[in-house]
Amino acid sequence: MPSRRRFLLSATAAAATSSLSVPAPPLLAQRLSAPSTSEASLPPAISALTNRRAEAVPITLAEREQRLDRARALMHQNKIDAIVITTGTSLTYFTGLRWGQSERFFAWSLPATGAPFIVCPVFEEGRVRERMEAKPAALPSASTTRVYTWNEDEDPYQLLAKALNESGLATGQIGIEERTQFVFANGIAHASPALTTTSATPITFGCRGIKSPAELALMQLANNITLSVYKACYESAQPGMTNRQFSQMVDLAYTRCGVTGDASCQVGEYSALPHGSLQPQVIREEEIILIDDGCTVEGYQSDISRTFVLGDPTIPKLDKARKVFDIVLKAQSAALAAAHPGAPCHTIDAAARDLIAAAGYGPDYKYFTHRVGHGIGMDGHEWPYLVRGNTTPLATGMCFSDEPGIYLPGEFGVRLEDDWHVTEDGGKMFTPQSPSLEHPFA
Repeated sequence: MPSRRRFLLSATAAAATSSLSVPAPPLLAQRLSAPSTSEASLPPAISALTNRRAEAVPITLAEREQRLDRARALMHQNKIDAIVITTGTSLTYFTGLRWGQSERFFAWSLPATGAPFIVCPVFEEGRVRERMEAKPAALPSASTTRVYTWNEDEDPYQLLAKALNESGLATGQIGIEERTQFVFANGIAHASPALTTTSATPITFGCRGIKSPAELALMQLANNITLSVYKACYESAQPGMTNRQFSQMVDLAYTRCGVTGDASCQVGEYSALPHGSLQPQVIREEEIILIDDGCTVEGYQSDISRTFVLGDPTIPKLDKARKVFDIVLKAQSAALAAAHPGAPCHTIDAAARDLIAAAGYGPDYKYFTHRVGHGIGMDGHEWPYLVRGNTTPLATGMCFSDEPGIYLPGEFGVRLEDDWHVTEDGGKMFTPQSPSLEHPFA
């Protein structure tokens, strides 16, 4: 699951092995560096984790067909005559196709009326049809999907214009998926001057923003796995371990669970940087440790943060940290309590931010430096966002992070993050909140 933390971990790999003066305990360092992941080479808490892939129920073809129906209904509502999606998460969401991004134009298009079609390089046609003809069937509307191919010396955008015209769209409005590369969006616009291009977000967000029971089940499993991995790594952490080694331990734990995932680990003063530091760090007793990220299950993601210490968290030195932790926990609870169908997104942020400011860590973004949450699903960050000014109303089935934090530069930071979804009765966490520095996984 590529993420901002994965980038950070990659950037610090060399530094973490060359710049630290405090080595990890020899046995643990050997376990982390060894290629084997046999139970004998892993800490007991990680060895106790089991593969949970069998618990994941993939999204069915019938559900993908329903997504196409929902998209067409939204196109009619928004006066959009077709949507064009090149690659990425929205393509996978609607079709199940996972197609790598390249400089060659590949697009799946869904007209508001009529069959979908694909535009691809001629040498990719075999790979496309392999997926279309898979048994059991995986691609929705495969039997009616048309494939248009272009050679290397041909203009793929003119081919798309031809395909749209053959779908009855000589004029009209075409929605372009928001993460489409500019070169593709620009080519589409210039090849079809009689068509107006617009954002497809009302369609893609309109579909992806409301999770089905099957999607919620996958997200619940992803969150359950992440929390179990964090707990096992917390129980296995030792003073002297580097933050990089802790992250490697998380990787091993996810492998035990049969999924991919990762976690950043920030220690002491570096925990005051919400997305961490490039500086290599050593875990020491009675210093704040902040971990953050998640895993992916059948394309659906989790995103959890925990703040804790090793050693005795009740010592006077940590009085301030415990008070800050309690404020952040109350802010997280306040945000969740403010959630109900119809509530504007900005009110969730305000509930947490107002409480933190009233506790003396304001005004505004001074110490709580980011929004309280983001939508989550197949992307770790997706529409809608819980931020000031966003009047989008919550709806049953929407999923978010709830992650207030207080960051004190040069001292420490505390962030608590769990994912939740909107129910008819309000917000519901996928995982239990972390109650204290003393018992982060009670």
